[in-house]
Amino acid sequence: MRRGAYLLRLGLVPYAEALDLQRSLAGAVSQGAIPETVVFLEHPPVVTMGRRTEADRELHLPEGAEIEIHETDRGGKSTYHAPGQLVCYPILDLRHHGKDVKRYVRDLEEALIRTLAAFGLEATRYEGLTGVWMPPSGGQGPRKIASIGVHVSRWVTTHGYALNVDLDPAPFTEWITACGLEDAQFTTMARELSRELPVDDVRPTAIEALAEVFGLDFEELPADEGPGLWPQPIHASLASR
Repeated sequence: MRRGAYLLRLGLVPYAEALDLQRSLAGAVSQGAIPETVVFLEHPPVVTMGRRTEADRELHLPEGAEIEIHETDRGGKSTYHAPGQLVCYPILDLRHHGKDVKRYVRDLEEALIRTLAAFGLEATRYEGLTGVWMPPSGGQGPRKIASIGVHVSRWVTTHGYALNVDLDPAPFTEWITACGLEDAQFTTMARELSRELPVDDVRPTAIEALAEVFGLDFEELPADEGPGLWPQPIHASLASR
C-alpha cells in the first residue's frame, strides 16, 4: 500500500530559494505538520559544494563565468546544475523507508535507472561510486548521467538527485572537477539518444519511478506565485506551527 505524499512541480528556481524551501519542508515533515513531500525543479547555472568538497582542487571556473557558487550541507563533493537538468528533492521520513541511509541512496539510484530505462537507456551503478552511469559503449568509457547527494537529519532527508536531460555537460569537467572524479566523463539523455529532449518530457516518468520505488501516492499541489514558492496547503501548515 502506498503512502500519501505531496508533489511539487516547480520551474526554474534559484538555488538559495530551493534550499530554504527544503529546510522548511523538512521541519514540517519532521513534526508531522505535512506529509512527505517531493520537489521537482530546475536551477539556473550554479556550482554547489558538498561537505567533502576540496575547493582548491575541484573549482577552476573561467574568469567572468556567470554562475553562482553555494556551499551546502549535503554529502559528496562539487557538482553543477543548470537548466536542462531535472533536479529532484525528496523530503522523506526514513522511519517509513527502512531507517537506512545507504538503502535510501540505492533506492534513488533505482528510481533513476527505471526512469532512464523508460527511454531505452540501460544505465547502471558502480560499486563505490554514488550516482548513475551509462556503461562503456562504442569506444566510450563509463559516463555519469545522474548525480546524488543527500542530507539526513532526524531521519528526514533533504537534497536528492540531478539527472542530466539536455544541457551542455562541459562545465562538469571544464569548470569543476565534478564529484571529485579526475577522469570521469559526463553525459546527458539527449546526447545518448542523439536527439533533443525537453525536461518536461522526462519529469512524469521520473515522478512515477520515484513513486514506485518508495511506495508513494502523490497529491500534486499548485505552486504559489508569491514569494518563497509556497503552495497554499504547505503555507497554511507552516503558518500554524
